[in-house]
Amino acid sequence: MSVRLVFLGPPGAGKGTQAQLLASQYGVEQLATGDILRRNVREGTELGREAKRYMDAGDLVPDAVIIGMVESELAGSTGFIVDGFPRTIAQAQAFDALLARLEAPLTAVLLFEVPREQLIERLTGRWICPKDQSSYHLTFNPPRNAGKCDVCGTGLVQRSDDTLETVTRRMAVYDEQTAPLIAYYRKQGNLISIHAERPVVDVTAEILTALSERQGAGA
Repeated sequence: MSVRLVFLGPPGAGKGTQAQLLASQYGVEQLATGDILRRNVREGTELGREAKRYMDAGDLVPDAVIIGMVESELAGSTGFIVDGFPRTIAQAQAFDALLARLEAPLTAVLLFEVPREQLIERLTGRWICPKDQSSYHLTFNPPRNAGKCDVCGTGLVQRSDDTLETVTRRMAVYDEQTAPLIAYYRKQGNLISIHAERPVVDVTAEILTALSERQGAGA
C-alpha cells in the first residue's frame, strides 16, 4: 500500500532510521529536506541558486523556497515519507496547502516519543574514527579498547554536533519551534504516537501495525 507520512520527533529519536526502512517496505520516496536543499544548491537549480544567496548571507532559507523544492520532489509521486520537515507551524501550513493542491492528503503523522534522558544518551555517546570514519557508541556499540578505533587503533573523536552543549541546544530549538506541531497535527486527527525508545525492529513493527489499522479503518 502507498503511504504519505510525516515523521515528527526530537533529535536522536530514530526518525531517519525508520524512514529508510519504511520507504523500502512501502516502495515510496524518503524525503529529507536537508538533502534536497544541498542537492539543489550543488546542482545549481533556480531554487538552489536562490537558496544559496540566503545561505551565503548567513540567513535562513525562506519557507517558500523549501516548499518549492519539496513540490518538485513530489511531482508524480504516489507516496512519500518526509523526515525533518515541517519544523514550524508556518511550514506545516504551507505543506498542507501544497498537498491540497496535489490532492495528496497525509496518511498520518508519526510522533516518535523517547524519554529526554535517553535521547541525550543516544546522541552524546556517539564517537567516530577520524581516519576511517568508523562509528561507535559508548553504550550501544563500544570499541574493544576504550577510546580507540577497532579497525586502525586511531583515537576516537566526537563530532561537534554530538557534544552535550550542542545536543542541549538542539533540544531547546526543537521544544521551541517544532514541538508545537504536535498539537497542530493532533487537532487535525493525523497524529499517531510511537514508542520509539525500544529496539529498531520493535519500533518498525509498531509503525506497520498502526498504519495497517489506520488504513483498514479507512482513515
